[in-house]
Amino acid sequence: MTRPAAPSATVTPNTWEFLRDPMIAPTGFREYDARWKYPDEINLPGMTALGLGLGTQMRRRGIEPVIAVGNDYRDYSLAIKNALILGLMQAGIRVRDIGPALSPMAYFAQFHLDAPAVAMVTASHNPNGWTGVKMGFERPLTHGPDEMAELRDIVLAGDFEPAPGGAYEFVEGVREAYLDDLVGEFRMTRPLKVVCATGNGTAGAFAPELFARMGVEVVPSHNELDYSFPNYNPNPEAMEMLRDMARTVRKAGADFALGFDGDGDRCGVVDDEGEEIFADKVGVILARDLARLHPGATFVADVKSTGLFASDPELQKYDIKTDYWKTGHSHMKRRVKEIGALAGFEKSGHYFLAEPIGRGYDDGLRVAVEICKLMERNPDKSMSDLRRALPRTWSTPTMSPYCADTEKYQVLERLVARLVQMQRDGGSIAGRRISEVVTVNGARVTLDNGAWGLVRASSNTPNLVVVCESPESEAEMRAIFADIDKVIRTEPAVGEYDQVI
Repeated sequence: MTRPAAPSATVTPNTWEFLRDPMIAPTGFREYDARWKYPDEINLPGMTALGLGLGTQMRRRGIEPVIAVGNDYRDYSLAIKNALILGLMQAGIRVRDIGPALSPMAYFAQFHLDAPAVAMVTASHNPNGWTGVKMGFERPLTHGPDEMAELRDIVLAGDFEPAPGGAYEFVEGVREAYLDDLVGEFRMTRPLKVVCATGNGTAGAFAPELFARMGVEVVPSHNELDYSFPNYNPNPEAMEMLRDMARTVRKAGADFALGFDGDGDRCGVVDDEGEEIFADKVGVILARDLARLHPGATFVADVKSTGLFASDPELQKYDIKTDYWKTGHSHMKRRVKEIGALAGFEKSGHYFLAEPIGRGYDDGLRVAVEICKLMERNPDKSMSDLRRALPRTWSTPTMSPYCADTEKYQVLERLVARLVQMQRDGGSIAGRRISEVVTVNGARVTLDNGAWGLVRASSNTPNLVVVCESPESEAEMRAIFADIDKVIRTEPAVGEYDQVI
């Protein structure tokens, strides 16, 4: 058997070779999944090479050669998936295709079908023109930096091992089993009217039915599947989507709105007053409820998240321990499992609910179910009541100034060094002394009153990430951002922000 060729840097779009030979931009191999612009950075033969590399990796690690594969709802995702499947089969892998899916449905399929591996073709919340793969071998975990680096080296070197035995099977009924698993026997007894926002993305095929099964009145918001995303890109971390959800809540007089991203692994919340609740604050609301049910539990929060996970008196009352960890769905899943945490909460809207609540992977629809259960357990409370019950802080949205993938990590290294040196020199941010700089994932600069600002590199897009929070005032939060941004502006490679406060 002839070994397939390694990807070539000489292959370019609109050439004879482009339809024959693999093309893969190395920058698409990220910390915990793979993302490329299609077809500018990867072509279909390149995706087949990725499948062959993934199958080779499975065999070298001794993984049983069976994999569950799904795809999100974009016009090119089926072609991408089929190309990936071809490569997996060339590696002798038996493919169990679950069809169009949410990422958490693909993770569920690993358990439901007893498949040792998963590969989900999705660009997640990235806009159209992007594609990628989320993959994993050890339930409920997905590839982290080590696995991604190993896969990258196999693929880019053409270090493939084709093998016989590849097979294909389309598996019916996984969607229905997934919804059954999410809802179980739970039904609301409290009347609840919820705006269901899916941005015309994949979650539109799941979320409205999920709410109906629980007895929730659904106010639809862009639930029609339309892979051109005519209203906005489905990303509940973006203010455009949150503000659209807020308008719909006010117009409908709904109890709250829940919004889901392009592959359904994240959930965003707007309350009954039309106030956007950033996901880390929703995490604290959920954590308070879970703390009463599971006193002494441990939670994981990512470094972009509010300081309330550590300082909230309600959580302290139930002896809750909080571990701040690296941002990224793979890092968070791994940490939750590693330390036996009950749940993990990420600022971007990924929540990782472990046994006995969930299976430890990020699932926006599981979060929706748990929020409805929370409201059932608090029949005299509105979502705005729960928001106002939290200690007041002022925080920015997650802001992302442009920085090329080829430069962002070197830029970040220099920025971290400057911020660490500022702390060593007794420097200040927003007129307050820097008390600590946590460098587990970029630099989280904590001030003497507990306020903080973060700069890190995005793992998925050509951007840096900036978040700031103050327990004192909006003015201090803005001052923290201004001073952090002054440090960032020492790097000419950093461009404009996608959104600003």
